[in-house]
Amino acid sequence: MARMMKVAIVDDEEDMRQSVSQWLALSGFDTETFASAEEALKVIGPDWPGVVISDIRMPGMDGMAFLKRLMGLDSALPVIMITGHGDVPMAVEAMRIGAMDFMEKPFNPDRMTELAKRATQMRRMALDNRALRRDLAEGAQVMGKLIGTSAPMERLREDILDLSQVDGHVLVDGETGTGKSLVALALHATGPRAGKKFVVVSCAAYSEDALAAKLFGPVEEGGTIPLVEEARGGTLVLEDVEGLSQSLQARLLTFINEQGSPAETRIIAICNAHGEGRTLEDALRPDLYFRLAAHKITLPPLRARGEDILTLFTRMAEQFAEEYGCEAPEVSAQEAAQLLQAPWPGNVRQLINVAERAVLQSRRGSGSITSLLMADTEDTGPAMTTEGKPLKEYVENFEKMLIDNTMRRHKGAISAVMEELCLPRRTLNEKMAKYGLSRGDYL
Repeated sequence: MARMMKVAIVDDEEDMRQSVSQWLALSGFDTETFASAEEALKVIGPDWPGVVISDIRMPGMDGMAFLKRLMGLDSALPVIMITGHGDVPMAVEAMRIGAMDFMEKPFNPDRMTELAKRATQMRRMALDNRALRRDLAEGAQVMGKLIGTSAPMERLREDILDLSQVDGHVLVDGETGTGKSLVALALHATGPRAGKKFVVVSCAAYSEDALAAKLFGPVEEGGTIPLVEEARGGTLVLEDVEGLSQSLQARLLTFINEQGSPAETRIIAICNAHGEGRTLEDALRPDLYFRLAAHKITLPPLRARGEDILTLFTRMAEQFAEEYGCEAPEVSAQEAAQLLQAPWPGNVRQLINVAERAVLQSRRGSGSITSLLMADTEDTGPAMTTEGKPLKEYVENFEKMLIDNTMRRHKGAISAVMEELCLPRRTLNEKMAKYGLSRGDYL
């Protein structure tokens, strides 16, 4: 059912306001009357869900000044002007400024209804398009945070874009620190539910009774509504879903079954059961598991993402350097190789921590990336993997990182990059083409 659009009627004559309002209300419109432009401007703003019918001649702020203010607030707001017999030239000027149309007194009520109908249709379309653009921008912004050009990351982005369009529930799996919550947000922000409720709860953060009340109610007086109701029509994200007790699993299964197909509320379940000697299939009852895992995304570990490691480290170090007001640390060839060889048991989250510490110690003029990786040994095991890689791969990864960093620093100024790296133009162009680097990305 289409949402009701308001019609604001602005006129200093009470009889005129009431007669227009009554006629439009009988025609099915939701009307609101204002005795002055100043009064209306207290209510009408950008994205106001309706249209405006205004007299031109009013004391205080007249209709023309009112129209200019409205166009300044929202140029897509349909405004219909009411004119006297001698005000037609002024009405034509109003249309040049941005008014949708005008009605000359005494006006035909049927024409007024038709104009109001066209205006509300225009307004609904404009607001829908505006919301769609916002949703698309949000989706693009979230997807942009999934940094990396490795094959596993390309597949991950394709999986997100595919599964964001389906109605089934999704299970997001992967090692700790791989970005499962970000993927859940991307699934929501790039799909048809973008702009609707996105509700997240950690199943491991509450006792069984507290989680039951939070998810399903009942709600105490003055409390918030249950999360299954808050998320209705949108997305409900269950982090640490393996923490659900058997009784809560049964209630969740009932909720899912009652929704039918397609589901009104989509559930994205995030699994963090790794390293506990059991799988999610062991932790959940089979019928619930197969409902939640209708679609599944498994995030790649950082150690499997190759050169993405250097790209991520560089981006994170630059962000922290900007935050702390200092230069990002230079990465040597040896340090680049060590970053690539590190096992990263904490994945992207661990890399972010290392990048921040590298910036902080660089600001103090002490320490090295090598020392930070070695410092992690005590908690995470050997700082380097035992899996060997060809020397050529390390050299190419380092070379790409070096060119990428230099291009960023000089904002795509080729001559400055050539001078710093001591490379002729042709060689630099060949290497950028080889590594998929484009000057336009740095301008």
